[in-house]
Amino acid sequence: MTSNEFKNGMTIEYDGKLLKILEFMHVKPGKGNTFIRTKVRDMRTGGVLEMRINAGIKIEQAILDKQEMQYLYADGDNHVFMNTETYEQVEIPASHLTDELHFLIPNMLVNVTFYKGELLGVDLPDKVVLEITECDPAVAGDTKTNATKDATLETGWTIKVPLFIEQGERVIVSTESGEYVSREK
Repeated sequence: MTSNEFKNGMTIEYDGKLLKILEFMHVKPGKGNTFIRTKVRDMRTGGVLEMRINAGIKIEQAILDKQEMQYLYADGDNHVFMNTETYEQVEIPASHLTDELHFLIPNMLVNVTFYKGELLGVDLPDKVVLEITECDPAVAGDTKTNATKDATLETGWTIKVPLFIEQGERVIVSTESGEYVSREK
């Protein structure tokens, strides 16, 4: 493919790196050649870079393999996932699961991403339902200050929730922002 065929969310192999295109813009300066200004995420390191790529050059599109897997349990510094079709188990080091660990609970279904057999990471659903295991008591009449309190989820992660949320309730949390969305209905 050529760089003129870029789309947001596409994964490419460029300069020895595996990159996911977050956003791009074709730029035609008054003088000189057209180029593409891109913002990409390195799929191996997680870092975000801005790059300039000449328009029309050939670039290899990377085809990622996503497998639906069930999270089973933590085993020391590794986390065990099982392919729901083949029952094959994969151990993923905790270093590959930084923010994801705040939302993972046993039996949760996630997509595990591979590229040519290399494990890249875990894609969580946009929102997850988790139980509140601990929460501060609501202070009556305290509505001047945004009316939220700290609550600890079953994973150990602490979030801000409205005052009416109580311990033992199940809430919907965004895995993108890590914030409270609503009560489970």
